[in-house]
Amino acid sequence: MRTEHDSLGAVELADDVLWGAQTQRSLHNFKIGRDQFSVEFIHAFALVKKAAAQANQRLGKLPAKQAELIAAVCDEIASGRHDNQFPLSIWQTGSGTQTNMNLNEVIANRGNELAGHVRGSYQPLHPNDHVNMSQSSNDVFPTTMHVVAAQSMRALLEVLDILIAGVDDKVHAFGDILKSGRTHLMDATPITLGQEFSAFSAQLVFAREQLLASLPSIQELALGGSAVGTGLNTHPDWAETVVKRISELSGIAFTPAKNRFMALSGHDALVDLHGRLNTLATALFKMASDIRLMNSGPRCGLAELRVPANEPGSSIMPGKVNPTQAEALTMVCVRVMGNQTTVSLAGSQGHFQLNVFKPVIIHAVLESLGLLRDAMYSFEQHCLRGLEANREQLEANVSRSLMLVTALSPAIGYEKAAKAARYADENQLSLREAVQALSYMDGEEFDRQVDPRQMLAPQG
Repeated sequence: MRTEHDSLGAVELADDVLWGAQTQRSLHNFKIGRDQFSVEFIHAFALVKKAAAQANQRLGKLPAKQAELIAAVCDEIASGRHDNQFPLSIWQTGSGTQTNMNLNEVIANRGNELAGHVRGSYQPLHPNDHVNMSQSSNDVFPTTMHVVAAQSMRALLEVLDILIAGVDDKVHAFGDILKSGRTHLMDATPITLGQEFSAFSAQLVFAREQLLASLPSIQELALGGSAVGTGLNTHPDWAETVVKRISELSGIAFTPAKNRFMALSGHDALVDLHGRLNTLATALFKMASDIRLMNSGPRCGLAELRVPANEPGSSIMPGKVNPTQAEALTMVCVRVMGNQTTVSLAGSQGHFQLNVFKPVIIHAVLESLGLLRDAMYSFEQHCLRGLEANREQLEANVSRSLMLVTALSPAIGYEKAAKAARYADENQLSLREAVQALSYMDGEEFDRQVDPRQMLAPQG
């Protein structure tokens, strides 16, 4: 064991941990749940700390040796080498101060080790005076929130593009396959299966456009606001210098926040981003649900599509194949919809100069980003790629559909067409047989008037 001190006094720590007194106090005081910050968040935080040290060096505030030590440790953290040194619960102070100090203490202790000093000596690096120089938890934590959100957005958009391409492949593959449309879950006029899938593609493209539109706000960073937005204890060129360095290290074009008071007290950019993730979840739920319904059967359902047989579907019913990828994706979607409520409520809690729901906001945003990314990739790989159309069932449904009667309205009028449809249904006849039985037209006239493929677009 070793003893370290903070402003409240002495704290005992295990010899093998890199964190210090404030982290240990948080472990003792916040034994709440099992949720911790993701490694992606911690790695992004290390990138921000490295940028801060190098910016302070450029501005003449931090000696080169100390900046180099901080940067070296941040590189170790970003590589995953110290992932087990960040054990704090999400459910902590609402500013994220304890996780900020966790980073500061680990960086200081490890940097001092590299310099030949013992843990807890805080020479030549001090967690507050050097690692946290020009920063407050109130601005560095939301800066990291935006950096990791932007990084995660890149990964999500890459997978979304793969999914859109996969749906478009089905649009082309199913382009000539005629099927009965449905509205209100009831038979409607014909469409092609390709047209149906084109709606899925358009919804996903729309969601993608909305997500892209959120990026400029996400790429504004709070750093430079210090404690309340005024920039107290920072160099006049600090914000521009450190944000430029973060951009260089991350490969993402970040900019200083237009209003740093807003950047600390409100998180509207992340609320907006999550709202757009919710839109994506809505589109994904619609697509997966429709595919699941069209796959229902194989004998007693719609049986219009066949999903790949990835695994046995039942522990008791042999030969059963279930739409498991659709189920997984839709479960992810409802989780994202629940996170939307969390982010909305947490985003409203900007009391005076500081929102104190920062950890739960970024936890929910990152969870939604990660779940959507993984679920979309899984659905595309293990369901969409192997999805097949049951042409025989689709053709049979079209031939039996009473809504082909819509094509008769211009020839015999709406009322007679409606009567023909009712007569066919009540007497278990085809529409062609019903029209002949009612003496509205003969079979040849019916065939000329009712051509499902002529019902797929406007008629001149």
